[in-house]
Amino acid sequence: MFVLDTHCDTPSEIFRGRDMSLDNATGHVDLPKIERSIVDGAFFALYVPAEKSPQQAWEYAHILLESTKNFVGAHSDKVAFAISAKEAEENKERGLFSVMLALENGSALSDDLSRIDTLHEEGIRYITLCHSADNAICDSCASSCATWNGLSRFGREVVKRMNEAGILVDVSHISDKSFFDVVDLSTKPVVATHSCCRALASHPRNMTDEMIRCLASNGGVIQINFYPVFLSSDYKEKMPSYKRIGDHIDHVAQILGNVEHIGLGSDFDGIEITPEGMEDISKVHLVFEDLVSRGYSKEDIRKIAGANFFRIWG
Repeated sequence: MFVLDTHCDTPSEIFRGRDMSLDNATGHVDLPKIERSIVDGAFFALYVPAEKSPQQAWEYAHILLESTKNFVGAHSDKVAFAISAKEAEENKERGLFSVMLALENGSALSDDLSRIDTLHEEGIRYITLCHSADNAICDSCASSCATWNGLSRFGREVVKRMNEAGILVDVSHISDKSFFDVVDLSTKPVVATHSCCRALASHPRNMTDEMIRCLASNGGVIQINFYPVFLSSDYKEKMPSYKRIGDHIDHVAQILGNVEHIGLGSDFDGIEITPEGMEDISKVHLVFEDLVSRGYSKEDIRKIAGANFFRIWG
């Protein structure tokens, strides 16, 4: 099976100077940890802070892209880019860790739809529409302004163009109304690449049961986030263990009646704390060991590990 993590913010750390060849004490992802991990590939998100102007965002995203390219080029004996599920599988057969690319925060598009095609050419395979503030595309779950009351007119064109270009629409971080607008409009399955269940942790970043069912009806997947803030409402009183990830997987499986729409999106290198026992990428195997103890079959685990996401990516 292919073990996939659909969201790591590692490009930001590479740009800041993390030596990826060393086992960094504070980092979640580096080559030594990857070598100890069962993870076969991860989407490296080019995260653009909300406070940057659209042009600054575009330029900054490309600085992160260049840093990531330099990292992959310098360690081509261990890692390689993948722009499709097929390439990722081929990299695994060659003993290489796959780096897949995403853009986190569509503010970098400015008002230029042609940038979507450019990003596709550059290897970007999903775009998180916004981050911690409303932008020209849609409203953020972190904002109380409701600038557009969902998707903007431009945002609707963005979703359509992403569908045409073959870039997945990521609904993590967007407001509830924006989410329903996206699902109603998109002709392709949409993804929540690093989100959790609001029924288990009351946070606006998490998805309600209705949203999860709607996502599944659209054919999409929810990739469970490892951030304790999203895993447990009382994380300040008691830090959750990694087994809380399994609780969120259980919840999605129970409300849908199957495991066809579940995966993992850790948010490693983008979160300041992790659940107990899940300190970095080398510990991901514990999630699957926990799922086995809960009665999940090998086929269930294969789907959750990466096959569900690969299905819609294909």
